[in-house]
Amino acid sequence: MTVKQQADFKLEIPHGDDRERRVCQSCDFVDYQNPKIVAGAVIVQDGKVLLCKRAIEPRKGFWTLPAGFMELGESVEEAAAREAFEEAEAKIEIDRVLAVYSVPRIGQVQVMFRAKLIGGYGIGPESEESGLFEWKDIPWSELAFPTVVWALTDYAATRDQDNFAPFANPEGTDALTR
Repeated sequence: MTVKQQADFKLEIPHGDDRERRVCQSCDFVDYQNPKIVAGAVIVQDGKVLLCKRAIEPRKGFWTLPAGFMELGESVEEAAAREAFEEAEAKIEIDRVLAVYSVPRIGQVQVMFRAKLIGGYGIGPESEESGLFEWKDIPWSELAFPTVVWALTDYAATRDQDNFAPFANPEGTDALTR
């Protein structure tokens, strides 16, 4: 394809595939569109949970766990640690995988960890504020996303356990994810 040519994509099922994809009609390039991976953590210190108030859309002004999209070249653990620092200036020690949630409606797979806060925290550029919350003081009605509620709930079920199987989407949540 020369510089002046423009790709002409059409939805079709490529040979050997089972679903429609965008296929270039000039060179047969298949433009695969796959889910994005979000990495985050339930970060605790002295029994309190670190939350950040979002300074960006979607759900600006609502509370969330530090989490965000993975970058190329980093592990999921590195992404969770980077997001904790970006959103709350927090250094963390990851304990283990807490859960893997699927949100097909928005093309995401969310990998959430249990982690400990190492030292202090602050306010990153994507947050309006951040804070450590006692369990009874978590602003449940102001949480940004269903997956934040799920992760906190799954954390509560395992906070005194050293070994457990990672969680997945709670039963009956299909309407929230599709």
